[in-house]
Amino acid sequence: PQARVPESGRRNPVVRLLDCFSRFLKKLHAGYVKSLGGVMRHKALTLFILLLTVAGNVFLFIVIDKGLFPNQDTGMLMGAVRADQATSFTAMEPVLSQVAARIEKDPDVRYVISSTGGGGFGSRNTGMFFVRLKTWGTQRHASAAEIANRLTRQGSGVPGAQLFMMAAQDFRIGGRSANATYQYSLQCDNLETLRAWSPKVYAVMAGLKELTSVDTDEESGGIEAKLEIDREAAARYGLDVRDIDTFLNNAFAQRQIATQYQVLNQYYSIIGLDRSWTKDPQVLSRLRVTTSSGELVPVSAFAKITYAATPLSVAHQSQMATTTIAFNLADGVTLSQAKEAIDRALVSIGLPDDIHGSMQGTAKTYDKLVAQMPVLIAGAIVVIYILLGILYESWIHPLTIISTLPSAGIGAMLLMMATGTPLTVIAFVGILLLIGIVKKNGILMVDFAIAAQRSGMTPEQAVITACDKRFRPILMTSLAAFFGAVPLIIQTGANGSFNRPLGIAICGGLVVSQVLTLYTTPVVYVYLDRVGSKVKAVRHRIASKLFAWREPADS
Repeated sequence: PQARVPESGRRNPVVRLLDCFSRFLKKLHAGYVKSLGGVMRHKALTLFILLLTVAGNVFLFIVIDKGLFPNQDTGMLMGAVRADQATSFTAMEPVLSQVAARIEKDPDVRYVISSTGGGGFGSRNTGMFFVRLKTWGTQRHASAAEIANRLTRQGSGVPGAQLFMMAAQDFRIGGRSANATYQYSLQCDNLETLRAWSPKVYAVMAGLKELTSVDTDEESGGIEAKLEIDREAAARYGLDVRDIDTFLNNAFAQRQIATQYQVLNQYYSIIGLDRSWTKDPQVLSRLRVTTSSGELVPVSAFAKITYAATPLSVAHQSQMATTTIAFNLADGVTLSQAKEAIDRALVSIGLPDDIHGSMQGTAKTYDKLVAQMPVLIAGAIVVIYILLGILYESWIHPLTIISTLPSAGIGAMLLMMATGTPLTVIAFVGILLLIGIVKKNGILMVDFAIAAQRSGMTPEQAVITACDKRFRPILMTSLAAFFGAVPLIIQTGANGSFNRPLGIAICGGLVVSQVLTLYTTPVVYVYLDRVGSKVKAVRHRIASKLFAWREPADS
């Protein structure tokens, strides 16, 4: 039926658009059928192109930049401020308040939660921050990573403090508590060797342009006050070690001496020095101990006070002393590029063999994933081959369908490299989805070709007829999947960067596979049909000879 023309004589614009699209599909269909005839006259060249596609997949998988997960924008920042290693808990409070005030002034920040004294990656000289950002799109337009970098630069202006900020991620796997997203650990069974080399490794990593916010948990610059008691001198004043220990405990340990019970609550009575006395370790030389006779004796009269540098903490992992160096990635740098830069840097400084360096946490999971990706893809292909073999009751036709997969992989990785997108878990999921989407092209062709061949056509005639009849269904299903993935690429929301690799992998794989499989699948079908026929003929000759050998023996 023809389209209805309005009385004005003008056709509906939608109808005109549909007519144009229909004419375009007819010309495209006719051009494809014509070009397919030329391809079938050069089967060897087409098969060679398919083999190059397989080799290209292996090459691109080796050279493409890889990562674990794309950066998310969850609306939350995590961070820490690091003061001088000799800073006490009391002296840390004003530093924390000053940095928190600077963060709160940022126009994209909603509120800040800060704390100190909880230990973790650092100790009493470290403060922790949790920053809630304003709503994306309406109240702010910068990403969480951009805001984190901006706040890190602003925090560097606080004297005696170093600020580290990073965007909070939903997917953060394992690792030690750190002031950055990724960690690299140095392990050694000799603490002195580790202490000697850790600063060198930290210095060379801090100088790499691929890394930012480089930090270490090695803190060997703390101040230790050592009190050596002269027992004879103490005895002359009527003091023993227990008296001196009780005095120091009352002064510095925040000792609970009583509990006051009220109607609704109870209150603890804590004894100790005023905060103004605990800021300086030199306070020990000014303290006086009360003897049993009521005399005030200075500590320096019966004890020698010495001060020295000491580590604030010694971390262990797998029963070995460990130093962890945390880092973030510079703009446009992938985790694989950062890992290669770290490896080159450690080789350049000649790291001893008894110090073992390795990625930890998210970076370690990335190493495992890269090693497992080829195994996962191979396993998926084997499962598909088994299922298709059961469906077609043949070992030949599943190979024809699987031959469509290499073009999808190379298309996905080419588009990711063109857009600077690393091969992450999200992109890898897109490649796995492509395996299911792309193989339907081969299934549509093979199903029709098998039926046509059973009706009396030759394999080449049958597959050409299948390509002619199934061209439009293949094109329509591919276009539907393609345009379904386009929104993942063009979205601009808070998590747009997290979902974008999935859309890029699907769209790139569909475009290349759509072009290549329409030509390579018919060629593969013809060649494999010849192989199958020859295998059947060989099996038939062997069976005939066995039957002929057994017949005289039976007679």
